[in-house]
Amino acid sequence: MPKPKNPIQMAIVGAAHGIKGELRVKTFTGDPLALADYGPLYTRDGRAFEIVDIRPANTVVVVRFKGVGDRNAAEALTGTELFVDRSVLPDDGDDDEFYHADLVGLAVKDETGAAVGKVSAVQNFGGGDILEVTYQGRRGVLVPFTEAAVPEIDIAAGFVRIDTVAAGLVEDGDDGSEERAAEKADNSKTKSRPRGPKDAGGNR
Repeated sequence: MPKPKNPIQMAIVGAAHGIKGELRVKTFTGDPLALADYGPLYTRDGRAFEIVDIRPANTVVVVRFKGVGDRNAAEALTGTELFVDRSVLPDDGDDDEFYHADLVGLAVKDETGAAVGKVSAVQNFGGGDILEVTYQGRRGVLVPFTEAAVPEIDIAAGFVRIDTVAAGLVEDGDDGSEERAAEKADNSKTKSRPRGPKDAGGNR
């Protein structure tokens, strides 16, 4: 396969391990050992790496790549991000699990069905996934990726629907919106969406 057209980051290479070319690798797959199941991994510039051995090691895996035979060659790869094309990943996750790459670019609609923006990125700063949205001409608006704030995702139709009050995009009014927002906030604490199918690619 050539350089991925729709790259999904699967791992990032850490420090060299030993003197025989092995590397410590942080994976973004639910099962760290599943990294070896998706065929060649690619760098941003299109270089391909084939895993010939992989084993668990605490919070990472130790990987030996074909053609990387000594510590010097391994050290040269530290910090390298590794990707596969979206087409090689399975589509059999739960209904409320999504790959980040599938969300980026979706239109954003409000409660009335009006188009109000577009998803530009998916971020995670340690407290759960957040959609970065271009919203009514404002860039970089952050919307928590919870069932309260994002009650509908339709990948096939190309949009997500947001609740503008739960998402914090409008001021609470005097028509019950304050109570509604509080209820939504409580729900969001327990109904955060998972970060992607458990066996591949989602939790970046």
